[in-house]
Amino acid sequence: QVQLVESGGGLVQAGGSLRLSCVASERIFSSMGWYRQAPGKQRELVARISTSGTTSIADFVKGRFTISRDNAKNTVYLQMNSLKPEDTAVYFCYTVVSGNNYWGQGTQVTVSS
Repeated sequence: QVQLVESGGGLVQAGGSLRLSCVASERIFSSMGWYRQAPGKQRELVARISTSGTTSIADFVKGRFTISRDNAKNTVYLQMNSLKPEDTAVYFCYTVVSGNNYWGQGTQVTVSS
């Protein structure tokens, strides 16, 4: 059973930055990703990174968000710059291991205008 624990969320003004972290309970030999869900909206993929470091960033955050991972620390990061009020959401860490989906508990990001 893989456990994912996110941290780093909080309240920030528009234009500010936050870095989210997600620590896995074991080494993850598959892609990891960040999703977000705003109130009343569906969960959407924000960014994904493969084990080799290949990244995929959603168009709506491209140029502002970057994803990285430190395999030695079982950790994936989401660096969020130039934050906008529309980035307000709960951000979830995600991975698939042996065909099973794993989600973190989520961390709230609130961007004030």
